[in-house]
Amino acid sequence: MEIKKSAFTLSSPTVEKCPDDTKPEYAFIGRSNVGKSSLINMLCNHKGLAKTSSTPGKTLLINHFIINNEWYLVDLPGYGFAKRSKSMQQKLQNMISSYILMREQLVNVFVLIDIRLEPQKIDREFIDWLGTSGIPFSIVFTKADKLSYQKSNENVRKYLDAMRDTWEEFPPYFITSSETKRGREEILDYIESINKNLASTAQP
Repeated sequence: MEIKKSAFTLSSPTVEKCPDDTKPEYAFIGRSNVGKSSLINMLCNHKGLAKTSSTPGKTLLINHFIINNEWYLVDLPGYGFAKRSKSMQQKLQNMISSYILMREQLVNVFVLIDIRLEPQKIDREFIDWLGTSGIPFSIVFTKADKLSYQKSNENVRKYLDAMRDTWEEFPPYFITSSETKRGREEILDYIESINKNLASTAQP
C-alpha cells in the first residue's frame, strides 16, 4: 500500500464523539513511551502527524487520522497511564475499553510492545483481555533498531513462547523500527489485505 494522503481528523473524549463514518478503523495502542507516535508518523511517512513528546502518556483522547480518504488510523491513549491520578486512570481506561468494545468500525487493534523489554504483565493482561473479548489484534514490536537483528528476533521468540501458556495460536506480529522503517511495508500490506477483504465481502 502506498500512503498518498494522511491528515488529522478529530480528537474525541468518548466513543460517542468519534467520526460519524463507516470507513474501517485501525487502532494503535501501547504502554507509555513505547514509541507509538513515532511509529504512526513512520507508517504514514508524515513527520509530525502524530505529536511526539519526551513526556510519556501525552495522548489523552481518541485521535482519528484519515488515510488516503479510505480508512482511519486511530491513536488511542496508552494503558500505562504514566503518572496519572487514579480518577484520570479510570477515565482513560473507560475511554479505551468503550472504544474497543463498542466501535463497530474498528477492524484491528495494533498492540505496541517495546522489543527491548522482558514480557511485561500489563501488556500481557491487555492482550489477554483483547483475546477473551474477541477483538482482532496484532502485535507490533517497536524499537528494533536498538538491538541487533539476532537479539530482536530472539526477544520476539521469547515473548511468543511466554504466551503459549494461554494462546494456542499466535496473533499476527510485526517487528518494526521508526528509525529504519523496518516493518512499514508489512503492516501497510496487512491493512490493505484486510481492506480488500472487507470491500469484497461488502459487494452485493
